[in-house]
Amino acid sequence: MYKRRSLLAFATVSAAIFTAGVMPSVSHAASGGDGEREGSYAETHGLTAEDVKNINALNKRALTAGQPGNSLAELPPSVSALFRSPDAADERVTPPAEPLNRMPDAYRAYGGRATTVVNNYIRKWQQVYSHRDGNQQQMTEEQREKLSYGCVGITWVNSGPYPTNKLAFAFFDENKYKSDLENSRPRPNETQAEFEGRIVKDSFDEGKGFKRARDVASVMNKALDSAHDEGTYIDNLKTELANKNDALRYEDSRSNFYSALRNTPSFKERDGGNYDPSKMKAVVYSKHFWSGQDQRGSSDKRKYGDPDAFRPDQGTGLVDMSKDRNIPRSPAQPGESWVNFDYGWFGAQTESDADKTIWTHANHYHAPNGGLGPMNVYESKFRNWSAGYADFDRGTYVITFIPKSWNTAPAEVKQGWS
Repeated sequence: MYKRRSLLAFATVSAAIFTAGVMPSVSHAASGGDGEREGSYAETHGLTAEDVKNINALNKRALTAGQPGNSLAELPPSVSALFRSPDAADERVTPPAEPLNRMPDAYRAYGGRATTVVNNYIRKWQQVYSHRDGNQQQMTEEQREKLSYGCVGITWVNSGPYPTNKLAFAFFDENKYKSDLENSRPRPNETQAEFEGRIVKDSFDEGKGFKRARDVASVMNKALDSAHDEGTYIDNLKTELANKNDALRYEDSRSNFYSALRNTPSFKERDGGNYDPSKMKAVVYSKHFWSGQDQRGSSDKRKYGDPDAFRPDQGTGLVDMSKDRNIPRSPAQPGESWVNFDYGWFGAQTESDADKTIWTHANHYHAPNGGLGPMNVYESKFRNWSAGYADFDRGTYVITFIPKSWNTAPAEVKQGWS
C-alpha cells in the first residue's frame, strides 16, 4: 500500500516540484555551500496530498495536546473534532518500548544525513540522551507517545514541554535584500509577488541566525551558573549583556527574553530546576515554517511569502513569533500540497564548526500499519538541515531551557552510530 501511495504522490505533487538546481535553498543561497537542493516536502518523502493533510492535522493536534493541562491521550471532544482528520487519528501509533540494554544498530548514511527507524532511535536515545543525574533511563510510554508525532515529537521528547518558539533568532541581510531588490528583475513567468518572496527568502542566512542563538545561549548559561534565584539570574544576564554591549540588554523586563526561564515548566518542577536557575541550562532547537500565515491578508503572500513577516529585529536578532499559527503555504497550482513546519533538535553541543553539528528530525508521524508507514529519524549536518524545502521560507533557531540533570542535549553527538 505504501508503494502504491508513493507512486500516487509523484503524480499528485508533480506540478508543485522545483527540480534540483532550479531554485537555491536558504543556506545554499546565503553561503554557496553544498547543502540539499530545494524541493517540496511531499516529493522528498513520497507523500500524497492526503498524507500532507494528515501530517498537518497531527502537527496541530500535538500543539494542542502539549499545552499545560492537556493530556496526550484525552483531548476534549471539541478539540479532537477540530484537529484530528480520520486517517491521522487512526494511523498514528506509539512505538513499543525498547530494552534499556539493547544497543542501537548503525544508521544508513548518505552525504550529510544518516537515517534510521524510530525504534532504533529509541535505542540510541536510551544510550546517549536519556541520562538523568548520570543514570540511564528507559524511554517511558509518555515520551514514546510524544515521539510518535514525528519531527516535532523529537524536539518535544528532548526539550520536555511542547516547543513554544517564543525565544527565536534569525539573521536577515538587509543590505543584500535592498541591493537584490533594486538590481535584479523577476525571472521569466515570475510574478512580482514570487520575485519579492524569493528575494526576501534568499536574504536570510541560517548560519548566522544559528550562531546568534548559540551565542545568546552561551551568555544565558554563564548567567545561570551561579544563580540560585531568578532575580540573581536576571542581574547576571544584564551584566553579561552590558559587558558585551549586546542590544538584548534593552529588552523590556517582561519580554520573552527575560521571562523565558520562569515560563519553562521544568524550571518549576521538583525533579527539574525546582526554581533554582543554577540547575538549568539553555539549549537550542530549530523550526522551519512559512511566512504567509495571515489568512486575512493577500492571497499572493500566502502563496509566495510575506516579505515583511517574521523578520528578526536588526539589533537583537529576535523574531516575533506571536503570529506563527503553524499554517502551511497555500497552493498556487493544482496538486500542490505543503507541510506546515519542520523541527530539528540540536541541544548544547560544543562543536564550534556549524557544518559539523548534528540536527535530529523526522519524516512524519509513526504509522507502521497505515499508508505513511513507519517514522524515520534523520541526523543531518547543518548544511542539510538548513537547506530546507519549498514548503518553508523562514528558519529560526530557538532557545529553551532544560535541567542540567537531563542529558538530552549532550556536549557531543556523533552522527549515526559506530
